[in-house]
Amino acid sequence: MTKTAERTLSKETAYQAINQFINEHLAHYQKLALDIHDHPEVSNYEFYSSDVLVNQLKAEGFLVVKDVAGHRTGFDARYKAAKPGPTISFLAEFDALPGIGHACGHNLFGIYSVLAASSLKSLIDEIGGEIRVYGTPGEEGGENGSAKGSFVREGFFEDVDAALCVHPAHKYGRTTSSLANDPVDIKFYGRASHAAAAPEKGISALEALIQTFNGINGLRLYFPKDVNIHGIITDGGVAANVVPEFASGRFYLRAANRETLNDVYEKVENVVKGAALATGASYEFGLFQNSVDDVVVTPSFDDIFLQHLSDLDIPTAEIEIDERTSLGSSDVGNVSQVIPTIQPTVSISDDYIAGHSDEFKVAAKSEKGLASIAIAAELLARTAYDLLTDAELLEKIKEDHQYRFNNR
Repeated sequence: MTKTAERTLSKETAYQAINQFINEHLAHYQKLALDIHDHPEVSNYEFYSSDVLVNQLKAEGFLVVKDVAGHRTGFDARYKAAKPGPTISFLAEFDALPGIGHACGHNLFGIYSVLAASSLKSLIDEIGGEIRVYGTPGEEGGENGSAKGSFVREGFFEDVDAALCVHPAHKYGRTTSSLANDPVDIKFYGRASHAAAAPEKGISALEALIQTFNGINGLRLYFPKDVNIHGIITDGGVAANVVPEFASGRFYLRAANRETLNDVYEKVENVVKGAALATGASYEFGLFQNSVDDVVVTPSFDDIFLQHLSDLDIPTAEIEIDERTSLGSSDVGNVSQVIPTIQPTVSISDDYIAGHSDEFKVAAKSEKGLASIAIAAELLARTAYDLLTDAELLEKIKEDHQYRFNNR
C-alpha cells in the first residue's frame, strides 16, 4: 500500500467534478438499475447482472477480469493512476432473492458503486492512487454464496487500504453491525426398512435429525444471549411406511463475533455426532457456502460519509445518526475483519419498508429509489476522494479500525 499523493486539485473543485459527472451520466445508470431489476438472478447465476456492470466498467475505462476468487459471476475491475496513492475498493452486489427478486435492492447497490468509481476515475490521474470495483456475488447466500469471504481468503484485499459500499434502505444511516453466520448442512444416512413389519432392520436418518433439533434446543439456554440458531428440514423421507434412509437439514448458526461462533459450531457438531451415535446413522456436517463474519464498525469512517450527507442537505428526519445493530448477517463483515469498511444506508422510501418484502422490491425501482443512485454515488465518491488525498485521515481510520477490531 502506498501513501497519498500530494493534492494538486482543490477539494471543492473535485467535489464539483464528481457531481457533474454523476448528473451527466445518471439517466444511463438508472436504466441499468432497472435492467438488472428486470432480470433477477440468484447466487452463482447472476450472469446477466454481472455483465451489465462489467460492460459499463469497461466502457468507463476500467481493466476488468471476470470469473475471480472461485466465483464465475464475480469480477475485479481496476484503474490505476501513474501517480502513487492509496488503493480504494468499492464493493458491488447484484444478486436477487429466490422467488421475490430484487427485494433487497441489489439492483441499486452495484450501480451505486460503479457510478461512484467511474466519477472518481475522472480525477484519479491527477490525484494518484488506484480505484477498484469488486463484483461480489451471492450476498444473500445460496449456491457458492457470500463471495466476499472468498475475495478475502484469496488475498484481494491484502493491498487495499479501505473498502466502501452503500445499501438501500428506508432511512439514511451508519454502517450496521451484524452477526457472524455459519450456514451449515446436516445430512444423516441410515438404512431403509418397512416401518411396520421390520422397523428393527432399519436405521432412521430422520430420527437422528430430530434428535439434532432437540439437542440444539437443549443447548440454547447455555449459549450467550447473542447466539441465534434457526434451521429447517430439507429432506425427511419419502413414505410414512418406510424407515427414512436419508434425512437432511439446513441451519444458520449466528453469534455476535467469530470467536463465539467457532465455539457454537463445535458444540452443534457434537450434537450431530451424538445423534448419529445414538441412532446408528452416519452423518455429514459442514458449511454449504462461505462463512460470514461479524461487521467491525469504524465510526470515524462513517463520520466522513455522514458529513458529506449533511453537506447535501438531506432532511434530518430521514437520517439515523446513532450506531445500529442487526440480528442478520452480511459478508461485508468478512471484509471489515481485515480493512476499514463502511456500508451505510441511503433512503429509497419515504415510508418504512422491511427488507426482503414486496414493498422493498417496488421501492428498488421507484422514483426515489432511482434518485438515490446519484446521492449514494456522490457520497461514496466524496468519501473515497478524502481517503485518497488525506494521508493523516486515512491513517486515523486504520488505527480506529484496528482498535474496534481488538475491542469488539
